[in-house]
Amino acid sequence: MTAVTAREAPPRAGLTLFALCLAVFIVPYGLSSPPVALPAIGRDLDAGVVPLQWVVNSYNVMAASCMMAAGSLADRIGRKRVFAFGVALYGVSSLVGALAPHVVVLDVARGVSGVAAACIMTAGVSVMANMYEGAARTKAFAYVGVTIGAGLALGPTTSGLLASALGWRSVFWIHVAITALSLLGFRLVQESKDPEANSVDWPGTITFTVGLFLFTLGVIEGPQWGWGSPQVLGLFLGCVVFLAAFVAVERRQRMPMFDLSLFREPRFMAVNLLATAVSFGFVGLMVLLPSYLVGANGQSDGEAGLTMLLLTVPVLVFPLIAGRLAQAGVGMRSILSSSLVLVAAGCAWLTVVHPGIGLLGLAGPLLAVGIGIGLIYGLMDGAAVSTVPPTKVGMASGMFNTIRLASEAVAVAGMVAALVSLVQSRISDGLVRFATEADLRTREVADSVTSGDVDGPVREVATGLRGEFADFLRTGYTEGFRIVLWCAAAICVVSAVVLHRILTDRADDTGRGTAEGERAGAPAAERGEAPAASRTDATV
Repeated sequence: MTAVTAREAPPRAGLTLFALCLAVFIVPYGLSSPPVALPAIGRDLDAGVVPLQWVVNSYNVMAASCMMAAGSLADRIGRKRVFAFGVALYGVSSLVGALAPHVVVLDVARGVSGVAAACIMTAGVSVMANMYEGAARTKAFAYVGVTIGAGLALGPTTSGLLASALGWRSVFWIHVAITALSLLGFRLVQESKDPEANSVDWPGTITFTVGLFLFTLGVIEGPQWGWGSPQVLGLFLGCVVFLAAFVAVERRQRMPMFDLSLFREPRFMAVNLLATAVSFGFVGLMVLLPSYLVGANGQSDGEAGLTMLLLTVPVLVFPLIAGRLAQAGVGMRSILSSSLVLVAAGCAWLTVVHPGIGLLGLAGPLLAVGIGIGLIYGLMDGAAVSTVPPTKVGMASGMFNTIRLASEAVAVAGMVAALVSLVQSRISDGLVRFATEADLRTREVADSVTSGDVDGPVREVATGLRGEFADFLRTGYTEGFRIVLWCAAAICVVSAVVLHRILTDRADDTGRGTAEGERAGAPAAERGEAPAASRTDATV
């Protein structure tokens, strides 16, 4: 690496970078830390699986919906200003979450945190790109990549330990402390704007946000209200209407938030398919597995958090290995498709789960998924921007991150909804025998079980039946969980095949195959820089 000159970095560059990275750390940490605490939240606030699910989904949905708008706003009114606002808003919303008396308050607070996360990532990346140049910028973004990996890896474990020792509210108090500490270094950050920035595309932002929200809500409430109920059908119809309005609005915009013509690029669509598969193979698993470990496997919140290290630690290490493989000449297409197959194999292998399974039984499948995801995260953003003309790299990155966060929200909602429906179908008949001793309703029991609380329904039956009833519920839970895992594995396999057939390692000769175009659109690893995921990756 070349020597860093004073012109390439701001004064007190190390302290400035530390303040920026500390603020960025809260975004992936805020995604990966709450899932492990969901069983404890459910017990304390007497919340079912649907409102608990929104603790995760509201964060993803709002971050995805506001990503493009936050970037436009930062260019117009000042990147440092929007960045600082995002960090402060994250701290305030986390404070509200830590004090929340009801799960709905927590859900709303998490949604606000998602808005703040969008401001932090879009404005923070722009601030860093403006303040650092050359070798200093490469080094800065490498540290950002490590920061994001650390946030994903440390979240589940620290959350589980905190929830066990100090209660689930301590998880959000840590969020408050991190944001407060990072604000202290903002006096070192320089302000910048884009004098040619366009106004925020509010019609596109509103129609997209409402459409995504209606779809996610429909998926979440499907098992509760019935998939054919007027309420759920109405939500899906409303989603179609708003997304159609979004397409119409964007086509009439001179400078749209989304350039819909990019969706005619097969390779760009292939990389977005990769992000969707990752959402099912990793993000959904991060939400479902802790509840299973607590509810069916009898682990404490802290033990579940430690077990999750098997899944998350490889995500901290293997993005750097992916970059080195690319630098060594291994094709990006080969790395991404084979890594996705490894994720699929891990999900399929994880179907060996059963109540009482030990750490050794979980180690193999969880490490396989973690390694595959780590390799993908090292190149995924670079793959997204390398499939479009250099002039549209920024928009493609924003679109890709928006689609990724939206797919994470939908994947979590869909997998939880499927698990609830499957558990309901497996316990409905046998529940009649135990219901003679207590007023047990299938939906309520399935809701409790899939949120990690098996003991709650068990306490409702006669003492002599409790052992048998607990085994019955854990078996039904396990069978439903296995089917969801097989579906996730199938999605990853199909996506890997499509990705390998469509994605190419080099730009084609359609006008962007020039040396300059290939240089601008090439994966970061091929340019000797940090992986692109290090620069724009907002979450998982």
